Amino acid sequence: MGDRGLKKSLDCLDSVLIEGENLEAWAIQRRIFSLAHRRILTAATSGRFIVLKRRILGGFDIIDKRWQDLKDIKIRVGIFGADLTVSFSGASDLAGSGNMENTVSFRGLGREQAQKVYRLCQSHEQSWREKRRIRELEEMRAKSGGVQISGSGVQSADVGGGQSNDAVARLQKAKQMLDAKLISDSEYESIKAKIISGI
Repeated sequence: MGDRGLKKSLDCLDSVLIEGENLEAWAIQRRIFSLAHRRILTAATSGRFIVLKRRILGGFDIIDKRWQDLKDIKIRVGIFGADLTVSFSGASDLAGSGNMENTVSFRGLGREQAQKVYRLCQSHEQSWREKRRIRELEEMRAKSGGVQISGSGVQSADVGGGQSNDAVARLQKAKQMLDAKLISDSEYESIKAKIISGI
């Protein structure tokens, strides 16, 4: 670790980790790719994605995003380094010290470091995608059973004229979830049977 700038960056990164948060991987721009600006350090922790940029006159700017806001990550590996392109949902993290654009690219990162960050980002993205799929499935099951989840709490479904319209809407939602591969064929058939039996 002969690079003094790298040591300072890693020390700064370590100082912003919260209790119980672990640094899982990091990647820094190679010097040749940061001739016009200070080098950028990207990091994957157990709870978030962090970007650390050194200021020209000292100090650091730190931007972070929660894993649940990660939409996509791509990597391009070349001879001299690797490029990461990361996309996040538009929701900003109130705990963050800044706002990251929806899609941002980091050029010229160390190859092995960038590949490790990429693998961890993919792992967190898949984990949160599965959590969202399960939540949507549970909400769909609750609706098909005559219970609706709303912002003000749990309410029972309408009885009477609006019931058949509600059943059609629930069937359409179940079909959309099936088409989006959020539920399996057997789960769709089970939901459909419950909705039809409740009419």
